[in-house]
Amino acid sequence: MNHKEEKIKQFDPSGVASGKNLYGLPFNEEESDIIVVPVPWEVTVSYRAGTARAPKAILEASAQVDLYDADVPDAWKRGIFMKKADKKISKRSEELRKKAEKYLEQLGNPADEKKRMKLRDEINEGGEWLKEKVKKEMRDIVSAGKLPVLLGGDHSTPLGFIEALGEVYSSYGILQIDAHCDLRNAYEDLTYSHASIMFNALKASQVSKLVQVGIRDWCEEEMQVIQSSKNRVEVFFDAAMKRRMFEGVTWKMICDDIVASLPMQVYISFDIDGLDPKLCPNTGTPVPGGMEFEQAVYLIRRVVDSGRKIIGCDLNEVVPGLDDWDANVGARLLYKMCNLMGKSQSLPVQVEAHENDEHVISAGKNNKVEFADKEAGD
Repeated sequence: MNHKEEKIKQFDPSGVASGKNLYGLPFNEEESDIIVVPVPWEVTVSYRAGTARAPKAILEASAQVDLYDADVPDAWKRGIFMKKADKKISKRSEELRKKAEKYLEQLGNPADEKKRMKLRDEINEGGEWLKEKVKKEMRDIVSAGKLPVLLGGDHSTPLGFIEALGEVYSSYGILQIDAHCDLRNAYEDLTYSHASIMFNALKASQVSKLVQVGIRDWCEEEMQVIQSSKNRVEVFFDAAMKRRMFEGVTWKMICDDIVASLPMQVYISFDIDGLDPKLCPNTGTPVPGGMEFEQAVYLIRRVVDSGRKIIGCDLNEVVPGLDDWDANVGARLLYKMCNLMGKSQSLPVQVEAHENDEHVISAGKNNKVEFADKEAGD
């Protein structure tokens, strides 16, 4: 019996959560199948701030989540481990957030143009720095044969994650649950704005399809991106889905339409404002409408039931308020996403090599993934 098996045998999943790990689980990083990376970053938020505090708040709230999951009763045995937040990310986010506020104050003032451009460049450089940092972190997790999860932070945070998956998978789709399209090109002239995450994600050729669900706030520029995408971007607008339901179409039928538009390998990007604002009242840019908690979970469940594999996921834009409500909802949503992702991986994590990658990828020992630069030779 190995160490993890001993911990499983000794652990009481019905007991009071103890320890400092997510959900009170007893496993370390090596013993856990699912690794959560906290990214406390909120430089470009354009309405209300606070989402950088989400990873800490969700960690604390997770102690109140019961571990039995009717969809995957023994899911906790896989192990979910949250890495420590990188203090460099927090520090740089705080510094650049202050500069972003100054930058936004100077918009439209020609007298401040030179200062504004300097601030813009610093903010964009920070976004590039974060992207590369996240990319390396996520690539290391995937190379170890683990299932990767990112916990933001604002919605700009997973870009490096999306690019890292592009080094592993020749083609995959993104299921985005969100109130907003996030398809603006450098919103407010900021390349890595949280409102530009999916515009930037589409630059990765490996992203074969972007399916957006729950959208209820978008601009003309984004509609033009959608219409010119040649069906690479498919949107299930909240109002249109509600109208179908009012006219007798079941949520199952709508979910099956959504799932049918996805390829077999799926990355889930979940902005908490995709839910009804009563479930996330403090999120940065709330919009009336949205999904109920169980509607969103049911959609993810239908993805898994279809035989599609969830290759990674993120949860963003949770803003802790004066009470624990937003973090509580976030912790429960994160747990369901982790469990259903694990369920979708009925076999050990599989990856594929393809000729146009920057790296050659092969299966190593213990289902680990080995990355080797092509220039290094075989």
